[in-house]
Amino acid sequence: MYNKAKEIKDLCIKTGKEIWQIALDKDFENTGIEEADLLELMHETLEVMRDSAYKGLDQAVYSMSKITGGSAVKVNKFAEDSVSGKTITRAMAMALSVSEVNSSMGRIVAAPTAGASGILPAALFTMQEKYGYDDDKLVKGLIVAGVIGEIIAQNASISGAEGGCQAECGSAAAMGAAAICYLRDYDIDTIFASAAFAIKNILGLVCDPVLGLVEYPCNLRNASGVVNAIISADLAMSGLPCLIPLDETIDSMRQVGNSLPEALRETALGGLAATPTAEKLGEEMEEKNAHSEN
Repeated sequence: MYNKAKEIKDLCIKTGKEIWQIALDKDFENTGIEEADLLELMHETLEVMRDSAYKGLDQAVYSMSKITGGSAVKVNKFAEDSVSGKTITRAMAMALSVSEVNSSMGRIVAAPTAGASGILPAALFTMQEKYGYDDDKLVKGLIVAGVIGEIIAQNASISGAEGGCQAECGSAAAMGAAAICYLRDYDIDTIFASAAFAIKNILGLVCDPVLGLVEYPCNLRNASGVVNAIISADLAMSGLPCLIPLDETIDSMRQVGNSLPEALRETALGGLAATPTAEKLGEEMEEKNAHSEN
């Protein structure tokens, strides 16, 4: 039904429907599930996102390895004094919360992946807190975000092992930016421009998880990722021109991802994962595991 952003725009013009309606039509064709039932499923998805986005704001959540945790609480408490302001800092705290719930083996929504799962929920619930959108509106924004994720998955990658962190946090930021613009009632060109801006801002970001765990620096990149989503939406909504369109931007993401060396694609062989401190942490963890087995 569609493979490119341009095709979606053409369908919207031809049918007079919004992006989320085009997506539901496609899902019905593929699954036979009626619109009302699909929307109900998306409401359930939104609830899981909400639980994980708020869980870590008031109570410290620690990863199974214990190398990360409690960051969402700290950032949330700092919101009133932050230079970036309460909205941005609160969004970062929610993104960190989801990342911590993921690392603690809690329940999250991969959006589009577990490693980048905090960005889209933080964007959605920041918008709800700031503007009072109801869950029905948020669900439609979530569907719009999913369309962006699908286009990226079809034409580039959402896998850190394949395309680096640009494919995970970059895709999630693009999805979040698109959702924000939709919620603010901007047109399809602005929605697509915001997604393109978010990818441009993070193009080439490597995937270098310390100890091979989806914790660090993944949690920090979830926080910066939601900020990327918010500022990309603002740039697009302010009317900045999108010189390189979304489809071409996604194509460039694929090309850059294919050019990244293996050491920088989730193998934990390069980047931060190969630093002396990371290697020391690995030795300490091995020693701890050996003691626990004896």
